[in-house]
Amino acid sequence: MHSHVTIIGAGLAGLVASCYLRKCGFEVSVVEKNATPGGRARQFSEKGFVFDMGPSWYWMPDVFESFFADFGKKTSDYYKLVRLSPSYTVFFENEEWDIPSSMEELGRLFETLETGSRERLQAYMHDAAAKYAVGMHRFASKPALHLSEFMSGDILSLLHKLQPFRNMEQHVNRYFSHPLIRKIMQFPVIFLGAMPHRIPAMYSLMNYADTRLGTWYPLGGMHEIVKAVYKLAKALGVKFRFGADVAGIDMEDKKARAVRFNNERLATDIVIGAGDYHGIESLLPEDYRQYDNRYWESREMAPSCLLYFLGIDKRLPLQHHSLFFDTSFEGHGKALYQDPEWPKNPLFYVCAPSVTDPSVAPEGCENLFVLIPVAAGLDGDTAAMRREYLDMVLKRLEERTKTDIKNHIVFQKDYAISDFQQDYHAFKGNAYGLANTLMQTAFGKPRMHSRKVENLFFCGQLTVPGPGLPPAFLSGKMVAEQVLKYAQQKLDFSTHSTKEKHEYPFSVQPSEL
Repeated sequence: MHSHVTIIGAGLAGLVASCYLRKCGFEVSVVEKNATPGGRARQFSEKGFVFDMGPSWYWMPDVFESFFADFGKKTSDYYKLVRLSPSYTVFFENEEWDIPSSMEELGRLFETLETGSRERLQAYMHDAAAKYAVGMHRFASKPALHLSEFMSGDILSLLHKLQPFRNMEQHVNRYFSHPLIRKIMQFPVIFLGAMPHRIPAMYSLMNYADTRLGTWYPLGGMHEIVKAVYKLAKALGVKFRFGADVAGIDMEDKKARAVRFNNERLATDIVIGAGDYHGIESLLPEDYRQYDNRYWESREMAPSCLLYFLGIDKRLPLQHHSLFFDTSFEGHGKALYQDPEWPKNPLFYVCAPSVTDPSVAPEGCENLFVLIPVAAGLDGDTAAMRREYLDMVLKRLEERTKTDIKNHIVFQKDYAISDFQQDYHAFKGNAYGLANTLMQTAFGKPRMHSRKVENLFFCGQLTVPGPGLPPAFLSGKMVAEQVLKYAQQKLDFSTHSTKEKHEYPFSVQPSEL
């Protein structure tokens, strides 16, 4: 039996799900509001500059390799990866550090600030490696639909390794005393949606990803990942409709029967919402929505961001990634999470991919992506405000690099809260989904399978496992597994793949799903 699955949204989670489901034998249609695939990981070009619009950090390469291996492919079949060295630069108030890609060199750097920190870094990373193994390979692949998923003896025995009730601040502070080392070790959680004292210690697995697994870059830009998965999906036979802003989901007998867009009606057996969860549910009649406005207003959101895409007509003394921690971490954090407001003196991040990849800028030029984290849902996102913040960060950037930048801008584009709302129907203009606090992890996230619509599923950053590129791949795979289970139980569906493990599109056999 060939069942039809309609996926709303061509972000990475939706693209990944489409590949798995098509290989299982489903007819798969992806309908996408925008003109190109990728969602927040889209790309645009102007005046010879090629700009990635969203994710810029390539961490956890094993997750990407695992996906392509399920289809008999490798990442190298689609794009070339380069490991960055140094991994990134951090600008503090009175100094700057190039963070080495080598664990040994990082240990030597720490030792210059705090005696004994080299050995403590080894111990910290040993613990982080265990958290990565358990967190990414066991817990992050759980759809959190039933408590029984976490009740097996081996799973319970692993819980203590994740230390879910200790926070990142406590965890880092147990190992290190120097304030700058602490900031470095807490940096990876800055976009998880809360200050380190509210982020579970299990997210130290990101330190392992950063330091041990490395910070990488796909030549051509981060959008090469999207192009690779899209190419695979097309080769498998997935059908795409771009410029298709879904206006509604037709219901009958508690099932989604069709998706409406552009005055068309696409009949379907199963729907996957791979766009903004809140936006997908708003397409349903009110009685079929699981979460009302009170629920969404009660959620703690991770930051949105104010972005600038800048083309500079000269080269700059920057590394690929630069973090500007030269102002108060606590002050910016308060404006993000405690008393939401536009930050007065923000931290910011600069990506200069042209340092690594000359193809993304004209010869002798620099491509800059500047990001300021801001609270989701803020009012006052105006052109004047955006100019004010650009002037602010350019002044600090010029001071620290000791070079003129503002007078060398030949292209600029800004992007902020209202753009996230317009382009992605993003709730409160969020950029990074829900804050990854303990209460908004696993069962604390919106469900992957609707309780009210039998054949409606979700994937992407607002459901499990959360925001980021590797989680998007995991989410797309998980939702495909759940759809296959549902189809086999409810629709008399059988996969056209053989039962041999290497032929089956998932990393587990059908009987294990």
